[in-house]
Amino acid sequence: MKKTKAILAMMLPSMGALAQSDNAAKGTMWDDPISLFYVTVGFMAIVALLVVIVALYLLQVLRYMNKDAAVKQARQKGVEYVEGPGWWEKLSRKMHGYVPVEKEETIVMEHSYDGIRELDNHLPPWWKWLFYGSIIWGVVYLIAYHVTDSLPLQTEEYNTEVAQAEEQVRKLKAANPGTVIDENTVVLATDATALAEGKETFTNICASCHRMDGGGDIGPNLTDQYWKHGGSIQDVFKTVKNGVPNTNMVAWGGALSPEKMQNVSSYVLSLQGTNPPNAKAPEGDLYKPDAKPAAGDSLKAQSSL
Repeated sequence: MKKTKAILAMMLPSMGALAQSDNAAKGTMWDDPISLFYVTVGFMAIVALLVVIVALYLLQVLRYMNKDAAVKQARQKGVEYVEGPGWWEKLSRKMHGYVPVEKEETIVMEHSYDGIRELDNHLPPWWKWLFYGSIIWGVVYLIAYHVTDSLPLQTEEYNTEVAQAEEQVRKLKAANPGTVIDENTVVLATDATALAEGKETFTNICASCHRMDGGGDIGPNLTDQYWKHGGSIQDVFKTVKNGVPNTNMVAWGGALSPEKMQNVSSYVLSLQGTNPPNAKAPEGDLYKPDAKPAAGDSLKAQSSL
């Protein structure tokens, strides 16, 4: 037992030293100046709140003492005590231009409607100050935005933000160099993984118009060699990305990533020659891989996809 105590006594200092070194390495919230700032501000806010509460309480006590003294003084004089308006009521009356009832004749307006006369009362102070504030704001806005051009207008601000976003995209592309997939760089994917992903995309968004087997329904048959907008991988990618105006073929460039559009375009071309049953009749022009792509899309034609 004594040996155990001795061993523990020898181990405790070393364990404490290890804990201290570990804490020193990790640091605490007190080592962060931002944390100290927030703690200080929090304590100051609590102290300020307590001071306000105490001040309000003392003010209430002082008001009660003054009222009690006034009541006693009125009793000594044998008159009834009538409490006067408080400071808030005085301020409100002053801001509203309050006129006592016995002096209302001084603010009666000249006109009369069926014997009814109107008092020339002031507008509510909040309304007046809001009106004055709107005038001041309008002058400041006019000077800042239209006279001195100190602040940008909406169009200029929008163009600036777009330029900043484009610059961020440029930096991101520069920091992550790689092939950007577009109409010019797209290639026909032949690996099983890419085609499987393309098939999944086709099933989710394309099959409703072209059927699961690509035989065509609302949209054209994708299994033959006839195309309305060209049958190369570049043409199909462009159609998927930009869609075709005035047709059911919407643009998927904003919903699908370039890689997904490449994969689904490759899957569409993999359907060539499958000859599904009850396929739709050919539409468009015969496309041969060694021939030049067909002319540009027609706004009046329907999409190949």
